[in-house]
Amino acid sequence: MTNRLYSLDVFRGITVAAMILVNNPGSWNSVYPPLLHAKWHGCTPTDLIFPFFLFIVGVSIHFAYQPKLNEGLTKKNVSKILRRTVIIFLLGMMLALVPTFNFSSVRIPGVLQRISLVFLFCSLIYFKTNWLSQIRLALVLLVGYFVLMTMVPVPGVGEANLEPEKNLGAWLDRLLLNGHLWVQSKTWDPEGLLSTIPAIATGIVGMLTGQLFSKISAPAEKVTWLFFIGAMLIVTGLAWGLVFPINKALWTSSYVLYTGGIAMQFLAACYWLIDVQGVKKWSTPFIYYGMNAIFVFVASGLLVKALTRIKIGEGENELSLWSYLYQNLYASWLSPKNASLGFAVTLILFFLVILWQMYQRKIFVKV
Repeated sequence: MTNRLYSLDVFRGITVAAMILVNNPGSWNSVYPPLLHAKWHGCTPTDLIFPFFLFIVGVSIHFAYQPKLNEGLTKKNVSKILRRTVIIFLLGMMLALVPTFNFSSVRIPGVLQRISLVFLFCSLIYFKTNWLSQIRLALVLLVGYFVLMTMVPVPGVGEANLEPEKNLGAWLDRLLLNGHLWVQSKTWDPEGLLSTIPAIATGIVGMLTGQLFSKISAPAEKVTWLFFIGAMLIVTGLAWGLVFPINKALWTSSYVLYTGGIAMQFLAACYWLIDVQGVKKWSTPFIYYGMNAIFVFVASGLLVKALTRIKIGEGENELSLWSYLYQNLYASWLSPKNASLGFAVTLILFFLVILWQMYQRKIFVKV
């Protein structure tokens, strides 16, 4: 087993491209339902993207640190883990600050910030525990979070509940990060503090998947186990969802199991198709995305901010460059939803050209 899975890079690339697709419609008023998050409880294809990121982080931790397990947590290894954690966290903060750099109201939680914390805790867990202890720890995190969210009364509100602004996680976010939360709500955050606990469990599922890859040598047996365990997680997640609903914003324990199972099966399918059967040509564009995932994540965020800030026209005719391009190049001849989708696809193709050139020149941005 080599330390690099072609299919894992493809999986990462598909996930990043999907993120750009769902985050950047031409108009939020015209979007196909599968490309939107569930309003609260439930799970759409869009709700799979973030847990896929964290799952991939977990798998990557195994392949990156397995050769260093015998060394343990040396100063060098700890330094590298902390350095990467800080860089990813600060990149997330930079995206939140640009272009106003208003530190007094900047959103502190965020996607990259959560990825950095999950990477930090999962890396330390990987070095200090074996696979059996990791399973036990994941269960403790998931059951503990379930108890906190469904049984602990919410100060100033009353009984435990799962409502957007009244649950325990929202209360804790307001207590510790008031004024620095998600701008759409300002009273709670989908990447809040408490829900980072089960998000770590998502990373652990990824680490366990990576270890399974290394321990089983026969490809068919490997894929069979991944599909079987994935199916068990999906069913368990759906069953738990009857009492603790599947919910991305709350990152519920049922959501962790359900999305973790799907991620395992998706990786297994990619592995069988690409690494085992050698059907690779279709996946080349996603390799470009997967090999420079952090770069395109940050670059796409900065581009969107620029397109929405640059203004064209004056007075009542003033439009952002984003709206101008959307209305004149897409909405002028396509149906609203297709125009919105076409704009997002164009962004994917735009970055694909850049990433292709970077790949050709062997430019890989790592942190």
